[in-house]
Amino acid sequence: SFAGATRTSKAWLNRRMGEVSFMNNQKQQKPTLTGQRFKTRKRDEKERFDPTQFQESIVQGLNQTGSDLEAVAKFLDASGAKLDYRRYAETLFDILVAGGMLAPGGSISDDLTRTEFCLFTAQEDLETMQAYAQVFNKLIRRYKYLEKGFEEEIKKLLLFLKGFTESERNKLAMLTGILLANGNISAAVIGSLFNENVVKEGVSAAFAVKLFKSWIYERDINAVAVALRKVSMDNRLMELFPANKRSCEHFSKYFTDAGLKELSDFARNQEAIGSRKELQKELQEMMARGDNFKDIIAYVREEMKKTSISEQLMIGIVWSSVMSCVEWNKKEELVCEQSIKHLKQYSPLLKAFTSQGASEIILLVKIQEYCYDNIHFMKAFQKIVVLLYKADVLSEEAILKWYTEAHVAKGKSVFLEQMKKFVEWLKHAEEESESEEEEEN
Repeated sequence: SFAGATRTSKAWLNRRMGEVSFMNNQKQQKPTLTGQRFKTRKRDEKERFDPTQFQESIVQGLNQTGSDLEAVAKFLDASGAKLDYRRYAETLFDILVAGGMLAPGGSISDDLTRTEFCLFTAQEDLETMQAYAQVFNKLIRRYKYLEKGFEEEIKKLLLFLKGFTESERNKLAMLTGILLANGNISAAVIGSLFNENVVKEGVSAAFAVKLFKSWIYERDINAVAVALRKVSMDNRLMELFPANKRSCEHFSKYFTDAGLKELSDFARNQEAIGSRKELQKELQEMMARGDNFKDIIAYVREEMKKTSISEQLMIGIVWSSVMSCVEWNKKEELVCEQSIKHLKQYSPLLKAFTSQGASEIILLVKIQEYCYDNIHFMKAFQKIVVLLYKADVLSEEAILKWYTEAHVAKGKSVFLEQMKKFVEWLKHAEEESESEEEEEN
């Protein structure tokens, strides 16, 4: 009995001591910063960026193909399967254009391998540049992922223009114009030419002459205009010149003398559009302030003189301003009454700029287009015309001419039907007037 009690006590004591020892070990354990090391798999290791080996491979291939651009295109097509074009796109394009990797500013390091078979060493003529454009075109069509990198390369090269010779700039300008015409790059690249460093010494303007000549030669001025508008470059061409020469007159003379009259005309037209937008904005603000018509008319006539805007153009601006200075009701039955009330108030302003028959016809067409484009006004057309006739804004001659021949296609059948009875009344009144005149004679 005693021996059994002793064994039980020892067992309890051992167990207790074990618990204390475990607790002490827990207290002594401290976190360490030595984590478990994992072996990196070979495929997860990132290769070091080393364009020199890539450059040697490309240069060697170009030296072998020489000036045969068909062979160059085939070499580049095949090399894309072996070389990392995606990673070294900038190096690839630097070599094809300048013969080697470009340092900031446009210089080539002498201690690196370079080739004499590149764009900058080619003949300076449009035919050769067209052939080079085909090399780039084939390369980018084959490796689509190069598209964005190529556009970034052209932007960079345009910033480096001062580092190139005049002949190199001319070749790059011709190539860029052809690439723009072919749609290989966006007209957004022209933004690089607005950089102050290339603008102030006349480099940008001289480069632009060659660029636009080749672009227009490949396409036409309308295609150029569309491309420029697409990226909002159409109103920025003046920035090719320093601030003290940034005028439409200087731009026009410079590019007309360089043989690009169509570009000069385009710039003049853009400036006129800009002036008209500013005029319309000011006109709307004057109306919103409630300025009297006498002051508004005086301001508009002064602007017409300054900007050489004809009355025919002006009446369109005035009409748009009048119709945009009010919040229109969305219900068709209410908008008609609202428009009559509004136009009755502004009829003196419309009358001031319809002193010519041609201006009246323009106004009628503008009303027709507005009523068609804004569906709630479809039933209001005839009422608007009658109101403006009574207010001496529109003459019967203008209305009859619009009805018989000067109307446009928009809503033609609906509006002619609306005007039918009024036109018949006008014709009858005109005939009666002629009869009375004959009787008096």
